[in-house]
Amino acid sequence: MKILVISLAGIGDTLFATPLIHELRANFPDATIDALVRWAGAKFLENNPHLNSVYQRDLAGESKASALRFLMSLRRNGYDVSFNTHPQSNRLYRLAARVIGAHTRISHEYECSGALDRWLVNKSIPQDYSRHAVENNLALLPFAGAKVLLPSHRYEIFLVDADKAWAESFIVQQNLSGRRLLGIHTGSGATKNLALRRWPLENYIELVRRLRETKPELAVLFFGGPEEQRDYTQVQTALGVEKVLFPKTENLLQAAALIARCDSFLSVDTSLMHVAAAMVVKNQVVIETPTWNKPIEPYGNPFTLVKNPAVAGRNLEYYRYDGGDIKGTREELLRCMASVKVEDVFETLVKAV
Repeated sequence: MKILVISLAGIGDTLFATPLIHELRANFPDATIDALVRWAGAKFLENNPHLNSVYQRDLAGESKASALRFLMSLRRNGYDVSFNTHPQSNRLYRLAARVIGAHTRISHEYECSGALDRWLVNKSIPQDYSRHAVENNLALLPFAGAKVLLPSHRYEIFLVDADKAWAESFIVQQNLSGRRLLGIHTGSGATKNLALRRWPLENYIELVRRLRETKPELAVLFFGGPEEQRDYTQVQTALGVEKVLFPKTENLLQAAALIARCDSFLSVDTSLMHVAAAMVVKNQVVIETPTWNKPIEPYGNPFTLVKNPAVAGRNLEYYRYDGGDIKGTREELLRCMASVKVEDVFETLVKAV
């Protein structure tokens, strides 16, 4: 049997697929199981022992002709089954599954699904907002003649010795051994209008100022990639370099290895929030955004949610997996995130760190 797991949404969404991948291997130990991902960061799957091959391609960032040629090359692999994992509401992801052409094409039904989607995929169930995306994915197993075999599930990131050695070297070089570490990620997804769910950068700066006064022994590590570089230059200018560090990780696995050394981690619902959960960071704090809902909570790791008073339980009014943006104007969404006060996050973190 040949199986393809398609995860073309965010990096965190690819983490949601790892328990499904493990279950597929448990059910079909001799199968060829491959994965198709969009983002370079999702290539962390290359270390996953339950996969044979990982294909990474930003199909949306290239011409239609080039994307079609690539998908046709996967078609020649002759997959028996493909899974479009949750949440992938964009119809183009199901179109990719149709072009690749597995005999059984499995997906979820979203608010934007219709007759065309029933042609693109031929096995589907409605998504369930009351269950985590991991559980939405596991609910697809029967379509492939499989069932849940493992006694428990977690996000799975497989670090190699080189990743762990890099993190240890960073700790030693920065004289961080024995000190409490707080990891922070200020970013969020940049597709659609998802960047509008970021907490204001000036709030992070004020928060760290207050933490440094209250917890002078605490070292703060700002995580992120090139897309956060401009923000972190501003943070560095405002705070100086003492006890505020900006690790330059080469890939997500190095970031994961260093996040695993943190005592606490703060973010909105972003890919590194899920990495922190995968690394079982003990004190995980999440700032609620309009996109927050049950399917994307940190899975399998206790966390504290700093409630957003502007959201006020109306999360699904702001955002559903229907292929669209967060509902609201830019000004409305910026006000929404600014409604989470520094004092509220500070009080939560002080208890954690």
